Amino acid sequence: MSKITFTPREIKILQKNPNVQRVSERSITYSDSFKNKFMDEYLAGKLPRQIFIENGFDIDVIGLKRIELSAYRWKKAYEKNGLIGLTDSRKTSSGRPLKRELTPAEVIEKQEARIKLLEGQVELLKKLEATERRLLNERENLNPSKVFQLIYETVEQHQYKRMTKYFCDLLEVSRSGYYSYLKASPSREAREQLDLEAKEVILKAFNRRGYKKGSRSIKMILENDYNLIFSRKKIQRIMRKYGIVCPHRRPNPYKKIAKATQEHQVVPNKLNRDFKQGVPGKVLLTDITYLPYNGNCMAYLSTVKDASTNEILAYHVSDRITLGIATETIHKLMNNKEFTLHKDAFIHSDQGSHYTSPRYQKLLKKYDLGQSMSRRGNCWDNAPQESFFGHLKDEVDYKSCKTLKELKAKINHYMVYYNNYRYQWNLKKMTPIQYRNHLLVA
Repeated sequence: MSKITFTPREIKILQKNPNVQRVSERSITYSDSFKNKFMDEYLAGKLPRQIFIENGFDIDVIGLKRIELSAYRWKKAYEKNGLIGLTDSRKTSSGRPLKRELTPAEVIEKQEARIKLLEGQVELLKKLEATERRLLNERENLNPSKVFQLIYETVEQHQYKRMTKYFCDLLEVSRSGYYSYLKASPSREAREQLDLEAKEVILKAFNRRGYKKGSRSIKMILENDYNLIFSRKKIQRIMRKYGIVCPHRRPNPYKKIAKATQEHQVVPNKLNRDFKQGVPGKVLLTDITYLPYNGNCMAYLSTVKDASTNEILAYHVSDRITLGIATETIHKLMNNKEFTLHKDAFIHSDQGSHYTSPRYQKLLKKYDLGQSMSRRGNCWDNAPQESFFGHLKDEVDYKSCKTLKELKAKINHYMVYYNNYRYQWNLKKMTPIQYRNHLLVA
């Protein structure tokens, strides 16, 4: 409450202002709609004094200090509780306690008012929660301009005009950027109109004489037939923006196979099934297996296994079976500081395209790793690795996973268990890590 008091004349003037709910000699109660409007304009960048003047208040009457205190109080309430924080709580409270007991009618009226307010708050929160989910779902893979457009549409359609800052924070964009986006709306609309005009001209060239064309042909047609100079970058941008797609020749699969056959090389089988050489970190087996999950989803697991100790030294789970799944496994192997590879270490695999790839073989040479391959179509040449995949699929319930993240978590958990806690009969009843330490001591 301010120390400034109002004269009867000033009280009458303030009472005529629609933004004032009640006024006494020492205090003013502002309407909820004015407080909401104030926060909306304040967050848009206006000063508190300017907002009060534009809404019919005389600064000399109410005092600048009262304006500053009100702005501070409303800002704190809004940051803490949003729109609900700006609601006048005195609507549902009795202020000073009455000395007399309330009549049954007064009790019922008070409770009904309280219930009505709570129902309105709950309904607002429900709408806000649904809006949050929709915004977060639609925000995926959008550039900032599209995110600003999404916020604008949400604010306008659902009348969340005092929630701009909240939505900007939710979608991780700046509020100043959002308001700059709104200010640039006229120039953006002008650019859009120019793009639409360019689109019509490009479509004429694109469909000219009944054959669809690419950006080069369109540029030449515009210059020769329409006397229009468009840069090729502009033509490509308009085509991308409006989904104007030029047909492409499909590559000949037989040429690709022939090229791959020439580039990919098979190396000799230097292992010859001599898996248990009693030297940790020397014979390294690798392969890739399929892990179907969630009905129709597929993941792939690539591992490197020490043939002497059965320890899984590195692994990588991916939803793509590109060359990267094999190379990433090798990178993880070399970055693992928990063991030391033998100076003559080599990777043994089947003759899959990942392992015959020039890039993969170049990577092994970079890390001074030798390479060996099974004979064509002979799975027994890499039997211990196939055996590990069989145990993993028997013991891990990977098919019940709903997401790739959940599947990775289960694989991570199993790898820790397999290396540290799963005893194996052919390792003198030790775990892989225990047997590795046993060989090193021996």
